[in-house]
Amino acid sequence: MVSRATEAVIRQRLADETGRLTKHAPFCVALTYPSAYGAAMSSLGYQRIYRAIMEAPGLSCERVVLDDEAERDITAQAAPVSYESLRELSEFPVIAVSVAYELEIAGLVAMLDAAKIPVFRRDRDERHPFVLAGGPLTFSNPLPLAGLVDAIIIGEAEELVIDALRILEGTANKADRLAALAKLPHVFVPELHGDVLPEVAKVPDAMIPAWAPIRTPHAVLSNMFLIETERGCSRMCTYCVMRRSTNGGMRLAPMETILGLVPEGATRVGLVGAAVSDHPRIVDIVNALADRDIEVGLSSLRPDRLSDPFVAALKRAGTRTLTTAMDGPSERLRVTLERKAKEKHLERVAEHAKKHGMDRLKLYLMIGLPTETDEDIDECARFTTELSKIIPVSLGIAPFCAKRNTPLDGEPFAGVELVTARLDRLKRGLKGRADVRSTSAKWAWVEYVLAQGSEAEGLALVDAVRAGGTFAEYKRAFRQLQARDDKPRRRSLAIARV
Repeated sequence: MVSRATEAVIRQRLADETGRLTKHAPFCVALTYPSAYGAAMSSLGYQRIYRAIMEAPGLSCERVVLDDEAERDITAQAAPVSYESLRELSEFPVIAVSVAYELEIAGLVAMLDAAKIPVFRRDRDERHPFVLAGGPLTFSNPLPLAGLVDAIIIGEAEELVIDALRILEGTANKADRLAALAKLPHVFVPELHGDVLPEVAKVPDAMIPAWAPIRTPHAVLSNMFLIETERGCSRMCTYCVMRRSTNGGMRLAPMETILGLVPEGATRVGLVGAAVSDHPRIVDIVNALADRDIEVGLSSLRPDRLSDPFVAALKRAGTRTLTTAMDGPSERLRVTLERKAKEKHLERVAEHAKKHGMDRLKLYLMIGLPTETDEDIDECARFTTELSKIIPVSLGIAPFCAKRNTPLDGEPFAGVELVTARLDRLKRGLKGRADVRSTSAKWAWVEYVLAQGSEAEGLALVDAVRAGGTFAEYKRAFRQLQARDDKPRRRSLAIARV
């Protein structure tokens, strides 16, 4: 039974939402997100699937998300209930879960355990909900999910999810459900397909842009209407799953369509995509929204695209911190990544930001890249120091994790100790000159093992979560997996770097 405190939080959040769709249908599924509410409501993909199900005749969904406390301590997850009716997760016929990245699999495990639903697909039968997965993780490597979920939609799912739910609605026997789903293109059924993944699904261009119906002050992107300007990317960055070769590259949404979908009364708009700043009319789009007194947030700004008119438009639309990508710590490494971000572009961006009264320049980059040396880190410190003389600078750093379906697939993790040492070296070099913050090298290693892993790594993750979900438990579970592996080449490369 849901606690009074949890019920009060849910009721308040529902009261503060704008744009929620209300519908009762004969076949209602649990649309599940294995992170907290604030992240779920900031996920355009999750909200797009929500809208697709709610718009389909005879189908509906209720949202189920990870407890806020479980974001900090996975053992704190209580029995999950839906936001719309406080219905327990185990009462739904289907759990449709969207997984964005590897570490969110832990949230799914915690939710199933808390709901007393068998975590392993082999232990579930007709008495239990059918678990259908999808989400951004499927573009790279969903195999760690294979022992946990019954079927996975690979790639763009807004059409296929309806086809899959129709099969699940009309078929009661689990074996028949799996057989029917296995015949759908782009649907992976681990029990029948083993570890052979289908091609990534691609929706018709007419279905672009996706947009999110719900706005809420409790989202990470507070009160922001989310809409994509394009899907995919025209670039060939060697580390990125969404490079040009994925689903035909970049597919644009017309400016008029984007502007026409922004609802009356929206005060904040988030323009979403893998390469938003590459849209040929992005400056016009931002200016048109600024003309309507709308604050604009953008993802994936590329420094070579940040012209003076573009930065001026961003300032008009409320941007105070200009955020873009440095990618690698040195010019040499950026070349190896096939990135176009050069020092001259970043210097120009800093000058534009200063000219238009921005407070700060924030740069994202990776460390622990293949062939990286201390000299690359020193170059980053030197160059960032020069930028800081123009405008205050912050660096947001993530340790490099090689992903499947990229040219850098299989590259080893640099190592927790090495990444930590390089981060410390950079901080020393920039002390008093720039703010340097990094995601955890330890958890980056966990992400890397899963990103390079298979069904076995997902099963080991279950052991780690049940033992408390600490880094030490992941380390123990993965090393036990390595010790009993009869084909350890790829796995040993992943697990040894800790």
